[in-house]
Amino acid sequence: MAGAPAMEVLHAELAAVTRDHAPTPALLTTEQAALPLALGADGVMVPFRPEAGAPQGKIRWREVKVGVLARLGQHRTRTGRHGTRLQQRRLGAVLGDIEALKPRLWLEALRQGISRAPQGVWLSDGGRGLWRLFEEQCAASATGILDFYHAAQHLWKSAAAWLDGRTTKAQRWCAWARHRLRHGHPDGGLADLADALDVEGLPATARATLMTVSTYLERHRDHIDYATYKELGLPLGSGMVESACKWLIQQRFKGVGMRWSEDGFNHLVHLRLAWVNGRFEALFALTLSPNP
Repeated sequence: MAGAPAMEVLHAELAAVTRDHAPTPALLTTEQAALPLALGADGVMVPFRPEAGAPQGKIRWREVKVGVLARLGQHRTRTGRHGTRLQQRRLGAVLGDIEALKPRLWLEALRQGISRAPQGVWLSDGGRGLWRLFEEQCAASATGILDFYHAAQHLWKSAAAWLDGRTTKAQRWCAWARHRLRHGHPDGGLADLADALDVEGLPATARATLMTVSTYLERHRDHIDYATYKELGLPLGSGMVESACKWLIQQRFKGVGMRWSEDGFNHLVHLRLAWVNGRFEALFALTLSPNP
């Protein structure tokens, strides 16, 4: 199949890295090399056939992990505000768990010069596996940023459980806590959650939600300094990863009626990766015909 060359090249590169052979560095302009390097990962479910060669039967949903690396450029919007523009975007993907993605993401990080980047940034939601990958491979070279919008959603969960999300009090508290979180002052909201846990008669379900949210935010205490990140011109959300999952995987592999075999998916996803990473032509370099 056409994807076989791409898979063979990737496996050879992964094997070389395990032997401490660094991959060929990516060609970067001087301007690109001076930009921060952002990394992130997420997962998406894809429909597969229940058995190889058997299109009938119940769909079997399997997870595909996607990793993204990009240089963070800056641009000015029409309204005069500064925004982030991704440059030198490169992707990795694998049918499997975060452990299967880890060597692929690290291979691309080495290729993109993570150790030489002026600043590294890890952007992710709160998935434990994603942050374990960060701690094991990227913490020495990158600042971890918890997706602000996921953090804000957790604040709303706590307000809905504690103060009843239909009340004005819940909405006001959530807006206040979200504002404080965004501007570098999360302690007030965390203190309120701790006080709420001490309230007598708090329903068990509400207590469980508050405990989960409080633990979540405390665990990421070093990853929620959003005011500082904004001053540095860094993104606060993991939108670049969610976008990659959508157009790399969902738009191609989750069409109406689609169900994939493992071989079919693997061959096609490697072709798509070669295409989006600018390596497609190298896989199929034309050989000169001996005929005139």
